[in-house]
Amino acid sequence: MTTKLSLANLKEIAGTASVPAYERGSLAAGIVHFGVGNFHRAHQAVYLDDLFNLGLDHDWAIIGAGVLPSDAAMRDKLAGQDFLTTVVEQDNNRSGARVTGAMIDYLAPGNAAATIAQLSDPAIRIVSLTITEGGYFINPASGVFDPTHPAIAADAADPGNPKTVFGLILAGLKVRREKGITPYTVMSCDNIPGNGEVTHAAVSGLARLSDPALADWIDANVAFPNGMVDRITPATGPREIGIAAADYGIDDAWPVFCEEFKQWVLEDHFPQGRPALEKAGVQFVPDVAPYEHMKIRILNGGHAAIAYPAALLDIHFVHEAMEDADIRAFLAKLEREEIIPVIPPVPDTDLNDYFALIEHRFLNPKIGDTIPRLAQDGSNRQPKFILPSTADRLSRGEDVIGLSLVSALWCHYLAGTSDSGKTITFNDPNIDRIHAAAKAATSDPFAFLELKDIFGTVAASDLFRARFANALASLQQFGARATLKRYLEDRLAN
Repeated sequence: MTTKLSLANLKEIAGTASVPAYERGSLAAGIVHFGVGNFHRAHQAVYLDDLFNLGLDHDWAIIGAGVLPSDAAMRDKLAGQDFLTTVVEQDNNRSGARVTGAMIDYLAPGNAAATIAQLSDPAIRIVSLTITEGGYFINPASGVFDPTHPAIAADAADPGNPKTVFGLILAGLKVRREKGITPYTVMSCDNIPGNGEVTHAAVSGLARLSDPALADWIDANVAFPNGMVDRITPATGPREIGIAAADYGIDDAWPVFCEEFKQWVLEDHFPQGRPALEKAGVQFVPDVAPYEHMKIRILNGGHAAIAYPAALLDIHFVHEAMEDADIRAFLAKLEREEIIPVIPPVPDTDLNDYFALIEHRFLNPKIGDTIPRLAQDGSNRQPKFILPSTADRLSRGEDVIGLSLVSALWCHYLAGTSDSGKTITFNDPNIDRIHAAAKAATSDPFAFLELKDIFGTVAASDLFRARFANALASLQQFGARATLKRYLEDRLAN
């Protein structure tokens, strides 16, 4: 028998899961958050729930917002359970469920006027985002905001009726400026190097297309702190809904499953104030960049590295990929020989110890993280997680055998067939052109490197081109497993 998740049923649910120690009626909104997906609910919302449970900062609750059809679907699910979420934390040796209540409302996607009105409320002092790496309108190769994107051009032409997250943020700032209300801090929680700077470029860049004076005001007055976020959070499906019901007796329309580990490192740049998140475990530092490099290149780069050999070998779960001796050894060799050596030092951190922690986290069988999740959106993830390490090594005159193999594995995967002959299902906003380039690479390996917006200057390196072509030829002739073994035996470059 299950209990429907709701405020009215929290006492009953408390028998199997921890529930908020605070009265939800005591909360008032201080944050509008765009992109209420699983990661936000397992990360930022959990930190705030922890803080509220301490009896602190109850004027910093979250109001959700979004612009996508998926946002509307999430709003419907959460509204039906009083905006509560079941978070199931699963380590290798333990599991536990908690109900979080940090969100008190969710604006209807598509209602720009209501969203702008909420953003104009002086009580809102932070606007945060988890809109995925591909949501920032960045040219992948240059890393620079793209003002020519059709969605950005449309918002610039009609700024009073914005359709993008950045258009809405800009419209809210414009109203606050006109009314003399201090601007909110804009805080990205996405896995992008310099995510605050990238967000600043998007908001200011959009403003400059229609109102340069507003752009100047934003540059002078609005804070965009950089931050590093980390918690492995797989997608929700029937499996997760079923476990929440069977193991914890909770009828949650969209529970969140995640690992026990979480980390958040932030620059302390919040002119209008902030919740005391350090009391909930957030680390505030003067410079986030070293932590970003470490996490994005070792963890996210590691995910990108194992995704494609695992997919080509018909492996579904991440922990199963790590249990495969060849894939695990491939990741370890790649990280220790090519990725970790080009990462700048991180305060009070041993990078090899950090990688050992990553291996342990990837091996966690309970959270059910999947290879299809890691393999999706490669056109946005490869330029952020893999190719920067490649570019750094090339600039230092160092070899890129393993990193070139990662790119070749991605290309071979995009050709559309696993090594057993199964058809691969893709999830990438640029799939038509990258799939076409991968198919062309079956006869001309350099056709794939013509994706200049993805590979940038890396594609011009003679060493990278040679290593990529050699790795792709091996994959095409021998398959993924034999190619991994050749790499592990130092025979791939021969």
